[in-house]
Amino acid sequence: MKVLIFDSGALINLSMNGLLDILPALKKKINGKFLITKEVKYEVVDRPMGISRFELGALMVQDLIESGVLEMPESIGINSKFITQKTSELMDIANHYLQIKNKWLNIVSDAEMSCLALSSELSSQGIENIIAIDERTTRMLAEMPQNLGRLMSEKFHMPVNLIAKNFEIFSKYRFIRSTELVFVAYKKNLIQLKGKKVLEALLYATKFKGSSVSFEEIDILKKL
Repeated sequence: MKVLIFDSGALINLSMNGLLDILPALKKKINGKFLITKEVKYEVVDRPMGISRFELGALMVQDLIESGVLEMPESIGINSKFITQKTSELMDIANHYLQIKNKWLNIVSDAEMSCLALSSELSSQGIENIIAIDERTTRMLAEMPQNLGRLMSEKFHMPVNLIAKNFEIFSKYRFIRSTELVFVAYKKNLIQLKGKKVLEALLYATKFKGSSVSFEEIDILKKL
């Protein structure tokens, strides 16, 4: 079994760009499971459902859940309560990495950490998985934690100190951004729009809706 875990940011990105409809066909091509946690569901369905501005996007994601394209961990025998417990543990670790003015800086959300918690459980069961996440901080936590202090210092325009050294805790996770998902969909002919500029437009669209992809990375993808 192969599993793609979706964070809320990746789903919101696809929704805002009108690209959620690639997921059913992409799931068939990949021949795997698309999972979301209850924490992610809360961010993309439950909470925005009562907000007029975001209701349509919530309804579209809800439809993907009802049709079985997106599934909850229970669909493969994993209890969401267990994931929530593991999520709390990971949040406590990550949110004690950095200090600003001698106070701990919260850098991750429960939705993001729930994806990592689910990934950990899947990996422990020998199930291949990858997390679809656009947010830079969580990716950096796993891939380049030593740069977190500099990143946050630039964000807050004041010194942020990296305190923790237990980087190996987050180093095992694998990620993919909505940008790469759209690239795969394009290469597998799952995008109905045709033309020479379509791929470029798709990649830039994901960047400007929140995917932490650089212009240089987009240029590389365009040439592949």
